[in-house]
Amino acid sequence: MKKIALLIAGLGIATTALPAAAQGWQSVNQRQAQIERRIDQGIRSGALSRREAVNLRGEFRQIAQLEQRYRRSNGLSQMERRDLDRRFDVLSRKVRIDRNDRNNRPGYRR
Repeated sequence: MKKIALLIAGLGIATTALPAAAQGWQSVNQRQAQIERRIDQGIRSGALSRREAVNLRGEFRQIAQLEQRYRRSNGLSQMERRDLDRRFDVLSRKVRIDRNDRNNRPGYRR
């Protein structure tokens, strides 16, 4: 009887956890749009220098081209999706660092 109760409780927890986990995941297209939006905002606000924006957009284009190669080969596998997520995480971190490094502020010289 205890085993059945534990099994039912476990299934209840699992079914409530799945939608929550799915909400935290973003599609590749959503990640691309979000990063592109952050780069654009950084340019408009002056937080990103022209050089920083060019470098970030170059990396962004490389990831987008890699995604297209992955998709041409019968869609995205789980491994390819993880690879793209990792690359987007790195790029997102670079955008955050470049936007907050104060390189474009008055008095800063490179």
